[in-house]
Amino acid sequence: MCVDNDSYPPIPPIAGGSAGGQDLRLTSADGTRFMAYAARAAKSTGAGMIVIPDVRGLHPYYKALADRFAEIGVDAVAFDFFARTAPTDDRSDAFQFLDHVAATKPETIQADIAACAAHLCGKDGGEVRSLFSVGFCFGGAVSYLQAASNLNYAGVIGFYGWPLGLKRWPEKPKPIDAAARYKAPVLSIYGGADEGIPEADRQAFDAALKQAKVPHEQHVYPNAPHSFFDRKYQEFADASADAWSRVRTFVSAHTK
Repeated sequence: MCVDNDSYPPIPPIAGGSAGGQDLRLTSADGTRFMAYAARAAKSTGAGMIVIPDVRGLHPYYKALADRFAEIGVDAVAFDFFARTAPTDDRSDAFQFLDHVAATKPETIQADIAACAAHLCGKDGGEVRSLFSVGFCFGGAVSYLQAASNLNYAGVIGFYGWPLGLKRWPEKPKPIDAAARYKAPVLSIYGGADEGIPEADRQAFDAALKQAKVPHEQHVYPNAPHSFFDRKYQEFADASADAWSRVRTFVSAHTK
């Protein structure tokens, strides 16, 4: 698990940068209506960001992150994976997320992401010109895989995404296996003390992207653990600030 009930992104809000955010339901290709949160930029740069959560689904952390993107001119949508299995919208500590993650299917997650992309590219979402994704942990792996999708991404970002797949769910798609099909630049953010994603895994993914000639950046923060990008972890405030700066630079560099 990446976030706790009291987790929030370690990014100071910018007054006046956002035109506001709202909870909404988007409709997937199979007719499923799923939870989402959309944040509009007061002055859009033309970039749009799909925020792909960790195993907790649409936690307040990811709504706040969508707001932070809107404040820097990036229209954003964060969404929930679990509309097909979860009986309620509760994503607090009471939510038994592991059972629901196991029940997710790559094709339905991708269909939900496509609905998010359609929203961002439409009038209500900002008519974005350059589409990005950012994901965390489980969502980080999903974000990497977006580079092999047909959604015409300008770039994809993974925070401690599992490049060799999730060890708990080995049957789920592995980002490294799709590297040869990537069509978008990749930014990877890791904690150097993340025992779940050791150096060998990071190097293997880096080598696969190099072999596929995929433009990519990898940044590893020594001593930082998995899920360090959290305002609770003041000891990693400098790493978090640098990671956010690199995200902003990456998005700006690849926005049309």
